[in-house]
Amino acid sequence: MKDNREKEPEIKVKSVKKALDVLNCFIKKQPLGVTEISEMLGLYKSNVYDILTTLTAMEYLTQVKETGKYELGIGIARLGNAVGDRFGFHKLAGRHIHEIAAEVGETVYLTTLMGTSVLYLDVAVPSNERSPAIVSSVRNNMEPLHCTSCGKAMLACMPDSFVKEYLSMPMEKFTEYTITDPVELSKEIDLIRERGYSRDQMEYSVGISCVAVPIVVHGNLQGVISISAPSPRMEDARVMQFVEILRQHVRQIESDLSK
Repeated sequence: MKDNREKEPEIKVKSVKKALDVLNCFIKKQPLGVTEISEMLGLYKSNVYDILTTLTAMEYLTQVKETGKYELGIGIARLGNAVGDRFGFHKLAGRHIHEIAAEVGETVYLTTLMGTSVLYLDVAVPSNERSPAIVSSVRNNMEPLHCTSCGKAMLACMPDSFVKEYLSMPMEKFTEYTITDPVELSKEIDLIRERGYSRDQMEYSVGISCVAVPIVVHGNLQGVISISAPSPRMEDARVMQFVEILRQHVRQIESDLSK
């Protein structure tokens, strides 16, 4: 009699499984070192090191200079974008950023957290300033958390343990306005948690200011939408108008993603 039960998936290439097991460790925690992964998987350190080196060369991982540990890289982001385009968040939120850009007449970004960096998924440029060069150069770009409105909004949504570890690492000063003091940045994060939006006032690039609102579903950070403009156009009253517009769209995105 024929057995119609489904067979268990067969793993034929064990070396591929080991590499994917290493990658899956980063779902639980980032960044990770060789010893930590070795203990998590029960593999020899030399084996783990070889896998990490290979994945780093292929841009699926990146090594943190200050600690020597590893975190997910741009290669994973590209794969994530491809999946996101098929399954929801990127496609759904992407429609909103184009609506926002048309409404406010400024550049709007869609970002998500990648390890300890901001990953730019998409950008919407006002029709009178549309530039394919801007769009292509921004997508898949990565920037630090501490000096961008998107990054600070992400930090405000993360557990205290994540924030503490990030603040313990050296933070690069990009302009005279960049906040690199851990105590000062911690206070800024508390303020963002209280008011629900973040601002970057020329902290990453002189002459450019941004405001951002996070997208959170069932307590989990999905991404952040920000509006960016030349600093003279980002006076407080206009920023608060932008915040309300961002909140309206974010609420709709969160509602749709919760269904």
